[in-house]
Amino acid sequence: MTQVRLILMGLGARSAIWRRVIGENPRARIVGLVDTNPARLAAGLEAHPACIGGTTLAEVASQVEADAVILITPPANRHAQIAAACSARLAILAEKPLADSLGAASAHVASAELADVPLMVGLNFRYLAVTRALVDLFRDDLLGAPAFGRFTYERWRDGRLPHLNRYPLDMAQPMLWEQSIHHFDLMRHVYGCEPVSISARTWNPPWSMYAGDANVSALISFGGGIEVTYQGTWAGNHDHLGFNWRTDCAKGVAVQAEMFGALSYARRDDRSFTPVDLPPTEMWRDDAAALLADFLAHLIDAAPLHCSGADHLKSLRMVEACIASSSQGKNINPAELNDLAGPVSRTSPPTPTVKRTS
Repeated sequence: MTQVRLILMGLGARSAIWRRVIGENPRARIVGLVDTNPARLAAGLEAHPACIGGTTLAEVASQVEADAVILITPPANRHAQIAAACSARLAILAEKPLADSLGAASAHVASAELADVPLMVGLNFRYLAVTRALVDLFRDDLLGAPAFGRFTYERWRDGRLPHLNRYPLDMAQPMLWEQSIHHFDLMRHVYGCEPVSISARTWNPPWSMYAGDANVSALISFGGGIEVTYQGTWAGNHDHLGFNWRTDCAKGVAVQAEMFGALSYARRDDRSFTPVDLPPTEMWRDDAAALLADFLAHLIDAAPLHCSGADHLKSLRMVEACIASSSQGKNINPAELNDLAGPVSRTSPPTPTVKRTS
């Protein structure tokens, strides 16, 4: 049976999820571990004694036969990691976001395309059971096409928490890169269309711990006439998550009242909402397993590459459009932004990375 031989780069808390789902999938196995922390690397090698370990991806890739790498690392300063993967001809699955700037992310995508290396971004929210069920509600025989929506994510969040990506507290807009990027990507994915205009304001309340703007509000116009109002905060003044995503459609409304569930719908004349039955799920594990399965299917079976780096750039442009709109005081079309290092066009799709064996 064909297996994808994986190197894991980054052995922090998130890597435990990846090690678990890889161990549960017979189409993959771990052959290499990379971490700059000696204690984490030693613990990883103790748990996986057959693996090759090291402090750099280039070092480990030179000592083991591998097909792909999973970058379980913070988004900043990934240039050396991407370069090493491309040099070793390793397919890349990178935790989101791909980078902490549009220019850096675009450079990563361009490097992977030039090397003919598949690059997938770990947009695990697309694989949540609630996300898949929400997409299904927009059937013509149920709710019909989306027309407008309201998306709120309101909380106070301590940027120093160890499980968060390492964004500096003086970053210009930490909320946009750490959390709003997920929300914007979900909008594109669920509605199946691209934004054409964004009017936004980012701001920082007086009690915020951040030097840069921690909150954002935006009016987002999508192709086909869909309008979405968005408010996201890292520095709301109540330490409790407030999440609500309502979409008004041709025949009714869909409401997701929790980030990982509580989905319901109502048609125009219904007197109450109908809850949507969701399968039992294990948070973080099930979505990571589904994402990994898609990555392996691309490498082994030449299935389409979902959540590609090039697709991810479209969501990052929404982040950049919010920043530009707030600073310039005008509407911004994300598609017209300069990536600073545009991806290279391809005349044919990449060939599968993994060789078939009997």
